[in-house]
Amino acid sequence: MTASLAVIFAGILHAIWNAIAKGGADRWASFALIGVGQSLVILPLVPFVAPPAPAAWPWLIASLLVHLAYLGLLLKSYGLGDFSQVYPLARGSAPLLVTLVAAVALGERPSWTQLAGVLAVCGGLAVLALAGAREVDDRAVAAALLTGVSIAAYTILDGIGVRDAGGAASYIVWLFALEAPLTVVLIYAIRGRASLLERLDRRQCALGLGGGLIAMAAYGIVLWAQTRGTMASVAALRETGVISGAIIGAVFFAERMGVRRVAAACVVAAGVVLITAH
Repeated sequence: MTASLAVIFAGILHAIWNAIAKGGADRWASFALIGVGQSLVILPLVPFVAPPAPAAWPWLIASLLVHLAYLGLLLKSYGLGDFSQVYPLARGSAPLLVTLVAAVALGERPSWTQLAGVLAVCGGLAVLALAGAREVDDRAVAAALLTGVSIAAYTILDGIGVRDAGGAASYIVWLFALEAPLTVVLIYAIRGRASLLERLDRRQCALGLGGGLIAMAAYGIVLWAQTRGTMASVAALRETGVISGAIIGAVFFAERMGVRRVAAACVVAAGVVLITAH
């Protein structure tokens, strides 16, 4: 129960840092600042944390590459669609893929209750993709679903890697110690220092740095939970954050929600909870 509640809380944190990234005047700069905030906290810890066991490194490196692809897809998604549409699509599609891979590759067959959850998620996602907008941007939907694929991929890779690492703390610290600085370097190489900073004020810098800490806490909780439960269950519980994402989109971004989109977000959340049933 403690792990489940922690993962639900992680889902709320994840929605918050995504809203910070989406709401920045320059999303590239927001993601760079998130990486800076993570680097400032995590790099001083590296000398005090043993590296993960050798068996975990292939999974960690593969996850690192997928995480970088995920950030690029997320940037593209937020540039094309509403937060309250893109966020639930990206997050809600991931546990479906994790459940499918777990069933096919790992032999984790879903129960009838879990299958009902899968169907609920599919129905809710269909409504979220179509409701609340006069026109549906197919590019935004495609980018969000590809983001979901990347989420499922790194969830599976990290789920295996953290169990082989010899300790969750070791895997968490070294993953962020590699990912955070590399994210900053890549964005700097793509955009340049001037273009990243020219439109940022002190408030946006503080939000970006704070968002990095929130993002790190959110995924750190998930990695810890993956050592105590199945990947499909953790992935599904985490995505209850889609409700928070829908509320944030309506309240802070003045996005049109409507009764159908609110109901759909709740159906998606109920579905991912059903997926965790045993």
